[in-house]
Amino acid sequence: MAAELHPCSGKLIGLSNSNRTAQRNQPVQEFNHGLVLSREPLKDRDVFTVRIDKKVNSWSGSIEIGVTSLDPAGLDFPSSATGLKGGSWIVSGCSVLRDGRSVLEEYGRDLDQLSEGDRVGIQRSTRGELHLWVNGQDCGAAASGLPTGLWAVVDLYGKCTQVTVVSCEPPSLAERDTERETVEEREQEDEEEEVVVCGVREEEFGGLTSAVNLAAATNGTLEEVPELPPTNNRPDKFPNNLEPETVLTEHQLFDVLNNAIVSLYRSEDNGGGDLGGGGIGRDSGTGSRGDRGSSSGGGSVNGTSSDSGGGTGNTGSVNSPAGGGGARLGAVTGGMLTNDALLFHEKCGTLIKLSNNNKTAERRRPLDEFNNGVVMTNRPLRHNEMFEIRIDKLVDKWSGSIEIGVTTHNPNNLDYPATMTNLRSGTIMMSGCGILTNGKGTRREYCEFSLDELQEGDHIGLMHKASGALHFYINGIDQGVAAAQTPAVVYAVVDLYGMAVKVTIVHNHNHSDRLRRNNAIMRALSPDVGRPRPAHSLTPDPDTPDRLLFHSNCGQKAAIISEGRTALRPHATDDFNHGVVLSGRPLHSNEVFQVRIDKMVDKWAGSIEIGVTTHNPAYLQLPSTMTNLRSGTWMMTGNGVMHNGTTILDEYGHNLDRLKAGDTVGVVRKEDGSLHFFVNGVAQGPAAWNVPPSVYAVVDLYGQAAQATIMDDVADLPPLPEDSSEGPTVMSPSSPCSVAGGNSANDLRFHQLHGTNAVITNGGRTALRQNCRSEFNDAIVISNRCLRDGELFEIVIQKMVDRWSGSIEAGKIMAGVTAIRPEELEFPNTMTDIDYDTWMLSGTAIMQDGNTMRNNYGCDLDTLTTGSRIGMMRSATGDLHYYINGVDQGVACTGLPPDVYAVIDLYGQCVQVSITSSSGPQDNSLCTSNITEKSFPVHSPVAGVAHRLHSKHGKNVVLLGEGCQAVRVGGYAHGIVFSAKELKTDELFEVKIDEVDDQWSGSLHMGLTTLAPPELPSCPMSGLSPSLTQLRSKVTWLLAGSEVRRNGLLQRQNYGASLDRLTVGNRVGVKRCSDDTMHVLIDGEDMGPAATAVAKNVYAVLDLYGRVTAVSIVSSSVLEDAGSVKAPSLSSDSCSEGEEDRTPVEGGEPALVPNTVMTFLENHGKNIQLSHENLTAARVSSYNQGLLVTAQPLPRQQLFQFQIDRLNASWTSSLSLGVIGHSPDRLNFPSTACCLKRSVWLLQRDSVFHNSLKICENYGPNLDTCPEGTVLGLLVDGNSCLHLYVNGMDQGVAAQDIPTPCYPLIDLYGQCEQVTIVTNNVATVGGESIKARCQGDMEKADMVDGIKESVCWMPHPEVNPNKTCEYQALCSRFKDLLTLPDGYFNEDAKYNLCYCESCHKLRGDESYYKRGEPPRDYALPFGWCRFALRIKPHCDVSNSFKQWHIAYHGTSVGALRRTLDHAQLLSGTSSIFSVSPVKTEGPNGYSEPEENSSNSLPDRDRERDREVPRVQLSPTMRYSGLEMFAPKVQFRDPRSHCCHQAQVGFQVCVRPGSYKVGPQTLGAIEPLDPRFSNTEIEWITKDQGGTLLYGLLIRVE
Repeated sequence: MAAELHPCSGKLIGLSNSNRTAQRNQPVQEFNHGLVLSREPLKDRDVFTVRIDKKVNSWSGSIEIGVTSLDPAGLDFPSSATGLKGGSWIVSGCSVLRDGRSVLEEYGRDLDQLSEGDRVGIQRSTRGELHLWVNGQDCGAAASGLPTGLWAVVDLYGKCTQVTVVSCEPPSLAERDTERETVEEREQEDEEEEVVVCGVREEEFGGLTSAVNLAAATNGTLEEVPELPPTNNRPDKFPNNLEPETVLTEHQLFDVLNNAIVSLYRSEDNGGGDLGGGGIGRDSGTGSRGDRGSSSGGGSVNGTSSDSGGGTGNTGSVNSPAGGGGARLGAVTGGMLTNDALLFHEKCGTLIKLSNNNKTAERRRPLDEFNNGVVMTNRPLRHNEMFEIRIDKLVDKWSGSIEIGVTTHNPNNLDYPATMTNLRSGTIMMSGCGILTNGKGTRREYCEFSLDELQEGDHIGLMHKASGALHFYINGIDQGVAAAQTPAVVYAVVDLYGMAVKVTIVHNHNHSDRLRRNNAIMRALSPDVGRPRPAHSLTPDPDTPDRLLFHSNCGQKAAIISEGRTALRPHATDDFNHGVVLSGRPLHSNEVFQVRIDKMVDKWAGSIEIGVTTHNPAYLQLPSTMTNLRSGTWMMTGNGVMHNGTTILDEYGHNLDRLKAGDTVGVVRKEDGSLHFFVNGVAQGPAAWNVPPSVYAVVDLYGQAAQATIMDDVADLPPLPEDSSEGPTVMSPSSPCSVAGGNSANDLRFHQLHGTNAVITNGGRTALRQNCRSEFNDAIVISNRCLRDGELFEIVIQKMVDRWSGSIEAGKIMAGVTAIRPEELEFPNTMTDIDYDTWMLSGTAIMQDGNTMRNNYGCDLDTLTTGSRIGMMRSATGDLHYYINGVDQGVACTGLPPDVYAVIDLYGQCVQVSITSSSGPQDNSLCTSNITEKSFPVHSPVAGVAHRLHSKHGKNVVLLGEGCQAVRVGGYAHGIVFSAKELKTDELFEVKIDEVDDQWSGSLHMGLTTLAPPELPSCPMSGLSPSLTQLRSKVTWLLAGSEVRRNGLLQRQNYGASLDRLTVGNRVGVKRCSDDTMHVLIDGEDMGPAATAVAKNVYAVLDLYGRVTAVSIVSSSVLEDAGSVKAPSLSSDSCSEGEEDRTPVEGGEPALVPNTVMTFLENHGKNIQLSHENLTAARVSSYNQGLLVTAQPLPRQQLFQFQIDRLNASWTSSLSLGVIGHSPDRLNFPSTACCLKRSVWLLQRDSVFHNSLKICENYGPNLDTCPEGTVLGLLVDGNSCLHLYVNGMDQGVAAQDIPTPCYPLIDLYGQCEQVTIVTNNVATVGGESIKARCQGDMEKADMVDGIKESVCWMPHPEVNPNKTCEYQALCSRFKDLLTLPDGYFNEDAKYNLCYCESCHKLRGDESYYKRGEPPRDYALPFGWCRFALRIKPHCDVSNSFKQWHIAYHGTSVGALRRTLDHAQLLSGTSSIFSVSPVKTEGPNGYSEPEENSSNSLPDRDRERDREVPRVQLSPTMRYSGLEMFAPKVQFRDPRSHCCHQAQVGFQVCVRPGSYKVGPQTLGAIEPLDPRFSNTEIEWITKDQGGTLLYGLLIRVE
C-alpha cells in the first residue's frame, strides 16, 4: 500500500508533503483533535511507520498509534484515538486499549518517552496479532484476534505535534533476526534473575551480636557477624569497622539491615522494650501462637501461611511476648524473598496506568482529570505488615492530594468509584489531616501532617495491627491510632486524587530514602541513641546532668564544637542554608533556651531563626531550613512566627534579620503550653498556644548567621512576665492567655475554642485560617465573652488570598452574633449552617438561623479588602448594628436576646483578622435610641452621589432601585444600559454582578461610547442594537471577554482578566483617564490602558449579555472640591503633540506645597556608591546588590524623577523601581529588589509586583529597554495610586492602596549602573530641564511624531533611539541586505526612530497627531521602524514648506532603488500604488473635487489628464502597510539565521491641495483605522512634485 495519510483527518490537522506529513495546528493552545489514518487498509505483515518530527512540552501524553476497522472516508473523527469505537485497538503510553477500554496495562516501550526522530510503527500479522514497532524493534504481540481490513491510526496527542510517514512495508529479515535474538537474550536474563531472587542464598546472611543479634537461616545452622560498637552517635553515618574477613555484598547488607529495621518496628509495635536486653531466638523452624502462622522468637524462613477463609497469614513476622522485657529479633526474610510481595492489583481506576511490575501507579492526563485514580493492593494486608508508598510526582493545578487507607472490598468484585471517599461501606481513609470512615469525617485532626502538603519524595505508610488498630506513618513517623477496631481482612487502597499523579510501593529491600534508612538502622544498632532516658542521664557529662547542649546530628553544612555548646556553618560564605541544629534533650517547662550570635556574614539575606520542634534529633531527617518541616515545629523567623511552615503571625517582636554579632535570642515553653521568644533578654510576648510538652529547641543558622553559642548562665535573665501581654492590657479570665482576671474595657479576645482550621495567636487578639490555599471553611472564631450593650466588637482584615476568587467559595468573610455559648457550640463548616440563635451578615444578606431574612443591607462584606475594618454592636433595645471602617451601616435586625457573642467566619478569601483597639464601649446614644429600620441605599466606596442608569436601555432590560440596578428579563441579548450622565475625567463607573444564568454563553460587555442616550428614540425597542459589539452608530470602545474593540473592530487581544469568567459578586468598572485612555477595573484592580484616543464626552455603557442577567451600581459620582489639589499632570506640559489647540503651558502647575528635596539614603546595597550630595548613585561592581531608597518619604502628588546616566551592555536586564511602605533606615538590603517581600510595590520590565507577586502585566514600556538619558518618575496621587512617568509621560495607575509614608526604591540591576535624581536645579540630558524643554520657541508646525525637530523634522538630539532595541537592530540588518547606497540616508543614526511597542511607549508617543496647514490627522506607524532619508539640497525647507501634510506609501522591495534614485514617488514604479491611471469619472466617484484637490483643469487638458498614472497614499500605515500594497518578502537574519518576512514603505510629506481624498478600494467592510473613516482613508495624487520622501519604513515579522 502507499505510505500516505488519508485526506480526512482531525479538525486541527494539516497535511503536507504529498499527504505524508501531518501537523497539529495550534499545538500550544490545543492538545487533541490530531487524529490521522492511513490512506488504505493495512496489508498483513506491513508495518505502517511514522517518524516523530516535532514535540512540545506544554502538555502531558504523546503520540498514540493503533488500528481501526472504521473507514476514514465516513468517520466522524473524535478528539483522540481512545475515543474510537467499533473495532479499534490503540497503544497509548505503555497500555493497549480496545474500543477505549484498557486490555493490557504494561506493554512494550512507553510511547510518552519517545523523542523527536524516533520511529513508531504498527503491524497486523498473518495470525491476526497486533504488533508495535519502535525504532525497528518489535515489541511483541499487543492483541490477538484482529479482523482484516484495518486502517492504521496515529493520534498527534499532547506533546506530539508533527509526524511523517516513512514506510509501509514488511520488516526486513535483519530486523526480524535481531528482534528474535533480543527476545531470546531477554528471556535468558529473566530466567537467571529469577533464580537469584527466588532461590534463598542462605549462606549470604550472618548474625550481629552484642547490642543487636540478627539471625539468618543457613541450612539449619547460624553464622555470626562480628560485633559492632554501639558508640556511633551520628545516625547518618554507618559504622565502617566491620572485620575484614566478613565479606557482604551490597544486597546482602541491605537485607540484613532491613531485617533489623523491620524487627525494630514490629518489636515496638507489639510492646517490646529497649533492644539488647534479651537473647535472640535460634529456632529455624516456625513457631506458632494461637491459630496464626506467625513466628515467635525465631524468624520464619518458610513461605506464606494463610487460612482458607480469606484471612491473612504472617510471613516472617516477629512478635514479642506481651510485657516482655526485651525484643526478640529474627531474620525476616520470608516476606522479602518470596513472590507474595505487596503490589497494586491489576484492576484499578479508569485513568490509572500501572508499571514497574505493578509497583508504580500513575494517573493519566493529570492536567485534564483530577479523580478516577483509585488503586488497591493485590492481596489483603497481613497483621503488622507495613504498606508504604513514595510520592513520585505531583502537579500544581488542583486542590487536594493523595488519600490512603484500607477497605474490606475485594478489588476483583469492586466497581471502582471516582474517589474512594465516595464509598459508603467498609472503608477507612486518611484525607488531608483527618480520617474519613465510609466517606464521613470521624477525626478532623488526626495528626500534625496534612497529606495535601506532602512533596515529591515523601513517604506514606499504614499498618494493620494484630490488635485491629490502624496506624498511619508519614516519612516513617507513626501518627498514632487512626481507628481502634478494623476488620480482619482489609486491602490497602491509594487514591491518586488532585495534585497526586504517581506513586510507587516502597519495599524494604529496595528503599530509596537512604538517609531515613540510615537513621532507623543506627537506631536499631545503637538502641540508646535518641531515646528518652531518665533526667540524670540526658547528657554524657555526669557533673551537669541537665545542661543544655546541641545534639551531634546537625545540618549538612553545620558543625558542633566546644563540647556541644557552639554550632557554626564553617563555610558560611559558600552556602546559606543546611545549618539546622537542635538541642540534645527536650526543654523543661519554663526553661529558657538562649543562644548568642557569635559570627555574621554580610553576603546573604535573612539571618538566625529559633524555635521548638517535637521531632527527636536522633532520627530526624534534617531539612535545608527548619521552616520546610511540615509538622510539630514552631519557628520565629524575621519578625514573624511560622507553624509547620505556615505563617501564623506576620508582625511579631523584634526583627531577627536586624540582629548583629553579640545579640542574643531565646525561646521558652511555659507550663500552660504557650511559647515565648526573647531578643536580648526582652520578652516578645506569647507567640503560640497549645505547644505540646517534650519539645526540642531549634536554631537555624540561616543566611547571615554563621555561629551561635548556648548561653549557660540564665540567672541574669529577667523573670518571665506573669502577664502574657505587654502594656496595660488585662486579659479576660476566660481567655487562654489570661493569668489573672480583670474587668478592663478592652478585654475582648477570641475564645480558645474555635473551628478546626482556625488558629488563635497574639494573645487571643489574632485569628487566622491555616491551610488557606487548600481549605476555605472550618475557621469560625467567637468572642471570649458576651457583648455588653453598646459595646463595639471590631476586627481588621489583615490578610487575604486570591485562591478562591471566581469559585463557589468566593466569599470573603461573615460576621454576626450568636446566643450559643462557645462551650456548647459544635463548630460547623460555616456559621450559616447553624439553625438556631444566630444572626450573620454574609455579603449583603442578613441571615437568621441560616435563612435569609433581608437582602441588600447597607454594606457588602464581599467587597472589603485588606485593611478594612468590620464591627458589630448590640444596642440596649436589642438592635444589631454593623460598622464598616467606623461608619454605622444602620440597623441590620431587631429583637436580639441579651448575652450574645460576636462571631467571625474566616471564609473563602479572608485568612487573618485581628481585634482592633476600637473594640469596647462606644457612644451610648445607640443604647437608648429608637432608630427604626429603614431602607439604606447601596453603599458606595467613594464619597458622592450614587451613580444611576439612564432610562433609555435595551428592550429586555428592567431598571430597579431608582436606576441603581438593571435586570435582563428575557433572552440573552438586548441588554444594553448607559450611565445617566457623561463621565468626568478619572471618574469610575462600577457595577457588581448580582445574578448569572449558566444556560447562556458569553458574558458582560463594558466600555465607553459617544452615543448620548437622550438622543435615542423614546421607544427602547427601536434605537439600540441587540448587543454592544454591534453598536456602531457612534464611536464605542468596549471590552468583550479579554478583547478590546472599537465599533466592533478588534483592537487588542488578551487585554486582561476575561469578563467571561466573572460570576456573582465580582465587580467591573470603567473610566476615562486624563490621558484620553480607557481603563477597565475588575474587583478594584486596574487592568491598565485598554484603548487610546478616547473622546472626552463619553457615557459608560454595559451590555447584560449571555450569562450575566443582573447588575447593581456600586460606584458614585465624584464630588467637586474647589479646594482640593489635583496631582500634577506632566502630560499637559509634555512635548508630545496632541490636539490642535494644545499649546505649551508655562507656569500652569497647580499651587502645591513646596516640593520636598529628595536624596538617596546612606543605607543601601553594598555595591552602591553615592556622590553629588547623595543625588547620584552608581553601582561599582557586579550586577546586583544595587538597592537604593530615598532618605525622605514621597509626599502625595509630588513627582520623584531620576535619570539613567550610564548603562553597561555586558549584562542583561536592567533597573527596576517602585516604593516601599516602611522605614528603610534599618532595612537589611537583599541582593535584588524582587527578594523584598514586605510592603513593596515594584515595577520590573513591563510588569508590576507586590511583595514579589506579579499583579499586573503589560504595564508601560519595558524598563529593560530604557536607553541612557531616559527620565523615569514615580508619583502617588491623592487616591493612593502609584503612577510611573517615562520622560514626563504618565503611564497610568500601576498599583493602588499605597500606604503613607512610602519611600521610592530603585534597584540598579544588570545594565543600569548609574542614576541621578532630577531636581529643579539638575539639568537633564542636553542641559535643559524637562520643564524648560517644553517651554522653548516651539511652534505647533514644528512637531512631527511628538518630537521637536531642528532641520527638516529630524528628531531632537536629546531623544535618542533605543540603543538596546532588538527590533530596530533586526530592521537595520534587513536594510543592510537591500544594499541601498548610504548616500540616500541621513548620516546621523540618531534620527532613525523605532515604533515598536517599547520604544514608542518610552517616548510617550500619542497614536495620532495633526500636521500641515490646514491641519490634518495622521497616525504614527506603530510596529514599523523608520530610517531617516537625506533631504536633497534643492528641497525647500522654509517655514512654508513645513506646512505640508504627512502620509504613507507602501511599496515593494524591487521598487525601492528607483524611487530613491528619483527622490520622489514616481508613476512608473512597480508599486501597486502607481499602476492604475486616474480617471475623471471612476467607479469610486471622484468626480467632485475635494477641498484639498487641485483647481479644475481646462476642458482641453482633461483628455490628456485621463492617462496620467496616479500615486496612492494614506494617512495611516494600517492601510498603506497592507500586503496588497506592501508585499512581504522572506529573508534570513545573518545574525540569528532565522527566517523572517519583511515589508517596506515610505513616510512622505504631501503638499496640501495636490491630492484628493477618497474611499478605500479594497472592498473592506470593517473600519481599517479607528481614527479614519473608510470613505477618506485613501489619498490620490498625480502631482509629481507634490510629495517628498521623508523616511524609509521597514516592518519585520
